[in-house]
Amino acid sequence: MARKLGKAAAAATTAKMGGTMRLLISAGEASPSPPLGPSLGQRGVNIGQFCKEFNERTKDIKKGVPIPTKVFVNPDRTYTFTTTNPTVSYFLKQAAGIDKGACKTGHEVVGRVSLRHIYEIAKVKHKDPNLADHSLESVCKCIIGSARSMGIEVIK
Repeated sequence: MARKLGKAAAAATTAKMGGTMRLLISAGEASPSPPLGPSLGQRGVNIGQFCKEFNERTKDIKKGVPIPTKVFVNPDRTYTFTTTNPTVSYFLKQAAGIDKGACKTGHEVVGRVSLRHIYEIAKVKHKDPNLADHSLESVCKCIIGSARSMGIEVIK
């Protein structure tokens, strides 16, 4: 009896595929290869169609820029997705001219950015839906905190 219940529960969970996935996909470079293909395939999403739609939506953005993407998968295997601006760490690394952050945060400085860079990044990130309710000053403070945690010095 317990075996039959276990199989029924497993069948119920596989039939109810859906949910939300948060992915970081390079602009214009979505392909069915790993890691994107398997993660979407588990949810029953048509991978080829998703890649075509994503690449079309991000065709105006420089190739290779990491785009945060939320994919909402319905139980009937249809999906919708939203994209936002690139991550703060991407913008900070570009402004500082570095490839990666510090290994020992607080002990080493790997790059420098000015307050003008911080302000420009904040203006771009302020358009994101999750930061639209915050003031531009609080977004700047958040970006300064991210810069410090990456080992990037903020100069005036």
